[in-house]
Amino acid sequence: MEAQETAESKDRIFTVPNLLSMSRLVLVPVFLWLILWPEFGGPNADGWALAILAFSGISDYLDGKLARRWNQVSNLGRILDPAADRLYILATLVGLTWRGILPLWLTILLLSRDAIVGVAVWLLGRHGYPPPQVNFLGKSATFCLMYAFPLLLLSDASGWVSSLSAIFGWAFAGWGTALYWWAGGLYLIQVRRLIRGDARADTTPD
Repeated sequence: MEAQETAESKDRIFTVPNLLSMSRLVLVPVFLWLILWPEFGGPNADGWALAILAFSGISDYLDGKLARRWNQVSNLGRILDPAADRLYILATLVGLTWRGILPLWLTILLLSRDAIVGVAVWLLGRHGYPPPQVNFLGKSATFCLMYAFPLLLLSDASGWVSSLSAIFGWAFAGWGTALYWWAGGLYLIQVRRLIRGDARADTTPD
């Protein structure tokens, strides 16, 4: 009976953590529009963009914490949470690069990591494995980048606040990029072991 209830809880869709992740996903295009609006002649809306980023960071922390505390860990949540993280990073990279706040080489460096991991996840799927769980290192990398982006957005102004934001923003960006690639490397090692294990099993005689 307990095992059945656990299976049913993992199949739930409308949980508080999932609703938080869904709200983050809905706000991704809104955030990108606010970032790019000044480039198309609209008024500066960086304050609203920063508010959405702040909500994203808080909800990202809460959805995992509440899922564990309220026993609302679900299969959908395992997909929504990292998907929202990736889309916010992608939207922020596009917006800040378009506005000239981020250099193109950093954007390429971060996106190439996601592309490589995406290919690895596709290979895992072909061998019947689900995507690897987000580890602590990957979460730390995401948190660093999510701190870096609003600070770098604040640096696109003048005054002492802008100067301090640039210093701390680039520090978080450097740490986040290094951790992002480190976590990606660990994923690739995990994928390689699983696929090699399957290959050995196929060649082992019965």
